[in-house]
Amino acid sequence: MATGILLDIDGVLAVSWKSLPGAAETLGWLAEQGMQFRLVTNTSSRSRRQIAELLADAGVEVDPSAILTAVSSAARYLDEHYSGAGCLVVNEGPLEEDLEGVEIVEAGGAGVVLLGGAGSSVGYRDLNAVFKLAVDGVPVVALHRNTRYQTADGPALDMGAFIVGLEAAAGIEIPIVGKPAPEFFQAALDDLAVSPADALMVGDDIGSDVRGAQAIGITGVLVRTGKFRPSDLDGAGQAPNHLIDDIGDLPDLLGHLACRQS
Repeated sequence: MATGILLDIDGVLAVSWKSLPGAAETLGWLAEQGMQFRLVTNTSSRSRRQIAELLADAGVEVDPSAILTAVSSAARYLDEHYSGAGCLVVNEGPLEEDLEGVEIVEAGGAGVVLLGGAGSSVGYRDLNAVFKLAVDGVPVVALHRNTRYQTADGPALDMGAFIVGLEAAAGIEIPIVGKPAPEFFQAALDDLAVSPADALMVGDDIGSDVRGAQAIGITGVLVRTGKFRPSDLDGAGQAPNHLIDDIGDLPDLLGHLACRQS
């Protein structure tokens, strides 16, 4: 039985910060069983503290320390690779709270660019400024390559859709620091002190969540909620190790796996 559980948030536990069926009960069950878990998310519109508060308002209690975001991963990456460089941040919402130690600047003073999540506040002028910096040789880093995310009103375009265009126009390849980067998953495993073979990842994105985790040996579980579409199972690529209807089915799956291993 897995001893470390990784859970996506958006589309698995909640959509538009409204909890999904079984979310609160499943996290409570994991705690009762003494099972370690971390919430791993590419969400960039909120800090870890704000995410915990929004989930609590939706009836899902979790400590901020149990939340790992692509933003906190970016802070580590920028410190390791571009320490002291001013960073232009293009994102829907502020990121300062979780970008500790990173100097955020305007385009004119940028030594590196960080692309976050798309939204109504991210426009052509912002993306064109990134393009010009990239052409001039300024490195560009992104939190994720998600092309869409799920809202209460349906799917919405995310930054990954624009990253494809920026890479093609500037002739560059933009590295990713959130899911599905192996380093992001490994950081979560290190935080739990478990090996990939002893971990299980639950997500609604077959690429970033499930296959990203499987790539480093984590068992991948796909849920039929959030951005899941039946066509996700028809394309090329590794199939999920397990498929469940929603997060409320996780305890039964874990119980089944435990019986099979005993």
